[in-house]
Amino acid sequence: MTDTVKDLARQAMTQQFSSEERVRSDGDSGIRQVRGGNRGPQNYYSNTHTSGSAYMAIHDHSNYDRTIGLGEVSVSLNGVDFRTRHNDYKLKMPSESSTDYHATQNVPFPAVPSAVTKLSNIDEQIVEMREWFKAFKTQDTSLRDYRPYFKPVLCYMEGTWTLDKELDEPFESDRHQLDASSWFELLANVRYTSYTGTKNRLENFAFLPTAIMSVNETTGLPNYAQWNYRIMCYPMKEDIPTKYLIQVDDLSYRVPRRKKGDLDKIFYHRAARFRLYEHTSKKFTKYSLLDKIMADIPGKDNVPGDLREESFGEQMYKFDDPDTFFNSGYYHRMFKFSKPGAMGLTTVARGFSDENCWVAMTTQKRVAPMNLEVCKKKVCSTFNNRFSYAIPLEIIYLTPLLSWNPWNLEQHDKLKIATANGRNGNKAKPLDGTDAAHHYLTPVQFFKGSTDTSDPADTVKNAVYVLDKNGDARVTTASGTRIKLQEIEGVGEVRLRYPIAPVYGEGNSVWKELNALRDYVFQNGAGSGTGSGNGNDGGSGSVPEIIEFEMSPTTIPIDHFHSFTISREDYLAMKSEPSLQIVVNTSEAAAHTHDLAIRYNSKRGFEYARCDNLRSCWDNHNKQLIEMRQSRR
Repeated sequence: MTDTVKDLARQAMTQQFSSEERVRSDGDSGIRQVRGGNRGPQNYYSNTHTSGSAYMAIHDHSNYDRTIGLGEVSVSLNGVDFRTRHNDYKLKMPSESSTDYHATQNVPFPAVPSAVTKLSNIDEQIVEMREWFKAFKTQDTSLRDYRPYFKPVLCYMEGTWTLDKELDEPFESDRHQLDASSWFELLANVRYTSYTGTKNRLENFAFLPTAIMSVNETTGLPNYAQWNYRIMCYPMKEDIPTKYLIQVDDLSYRVPRRKKGDLDKIFYHRAARFRLYEHTSKKFTKYSLLDKIMADIPGKDNVPGDLREESFGEQMYKFDDPDTFFNSGYYHRMFKFSKPGAMGLTTVARGFSDENCWVAMTTQKRVAPMNLEVCKKKVCSTFNNRFSYAIPLEIIYLTPLLSWNPWNLEQHDKLKIATANGRNGNKAKPLDGTDAAHHYLTPVQFFKGSTDTSDPADTVKNAVYVLDKNGDARVTTASGTRIKLQEIEGVGEVRLRYPIAPVYGEGNSVWKELNALRDYVFQNGAGSGTGSGNGNDGGSGSVPEIIEFEMSPTTIPIDHFHSFTISREDYLAMKSEPSLQIVVNTSEAAAHTHDLAIRYNSKRGFEYARCDNLRSCWDNHNKQLIEMRQSRR
């Protein structure tokens, strides 16, 4: 009987793993769908990762001080399909001091420039504050150095298998929580909605699967784990220029709405989505700015986490420093081995083919372990490692409006004081100060335009009356985070939220081919608009669009050479700026490749400065690079 139960449990575990592997091979970790609603004559009239008006169903709750509006989404994360509740997450970050499970703290708000606060007249403060927003929108630090006061944060979704027996609410929300008393009740509620097609009106159900993680060898009983997720944010160490946020062209949104022409017309729409891409031209990359940002974000051990990991007994090193063990307690998707593998490569991406598989190790006992026994020379070691996974959701720029309080209004720590005795913020019943759910500090005259209230999911009011400490009613508007700020005199609209969450389907080979076809068609003038990504593939002159280079031949370990290509833009940029270096990956030869940092030397021509992060290649390639003028495509 014990053996039979054990075999059945293992078969169930194998089928579950097979299902996850199918999910992994069909796409990348990312957003699958939002709740459906729209219909039309073609399939692309219905909702995809974008609803009728918004990517990921994002919306505004800017009357709250820390709440970011985000609806229900269906997600795949490292092979696990799940569906969230209505999220409406908060600007919270992992603790900087505690390693306790899910210990958090508030993301700090930017300060208000002293050039604003030192002015005693409210009208003067408004004029000066507008100049700071103008500098941010135009990214002009000569006008005002806005960077200390407009701080980017990366908000991300994190998921893991837990050993929790009781239903756990993993992250704070002012407006939503899981509507069940146990995991089984939650599953029963979701199964009912799926079987009947009904909906929880408040959108507080989530599909969070249960899995068999292992089987007890003595009793044959399965050990279960429960999937759960949360949404956190983390302040970036450096400024992120908005030019790095490249708008993606979703034709499934544009075509049925007849929004032809330039993507600038959709830039301020809630349906606009973006990619973080720091280069000036299209090229192959392995380790990007997004990798560097995610590497600053801790896993479940929070900021103090400092962990080392082995892969089947092999030490794992930092991608950009192959002599240094990397901290696997922080999110990463690339690492290196000290020795080349069967394909001659030392660089390794997490996951077999998942572009968006960011992983962090943890020591938290509430996270289900993955056990592995590794034997070398008849000496066996058992690994019991625990992991969580993450994808980026959006980059949000926090502004001085979050803290700017020119009327010096009372900010109550407790709710219901500002709204006591039926105060609702109209002229007859002004709020008695403000609180976290009525974060109305900004003078309404700071803006020229009215608040966008077209989305029924939004909760903000255009204008609210608030009593100051002298009992005078001041007309204010919301100071919380918005997708975009309404028009500001002399500035225009300002976008603050840039969704960069990856889409699951884009990892599928068919979608990749369609994206390539779309870019090819648009670049050859057979369509309107622009393709995804950035860069300019046009131009004239004698320089071809793609230039091929060869490395000098060598006989170590056998006679071979490598080649690589760069774009016209990179070619011309290096010639005009000798200090500029471009990182490329060569073709494979003699069962290996090289990562080269190349540059242009006015005397010697093109050469490599670094080879695999060393001054010279281990197989003795000469630094000189041979230019092979190639096609115009």
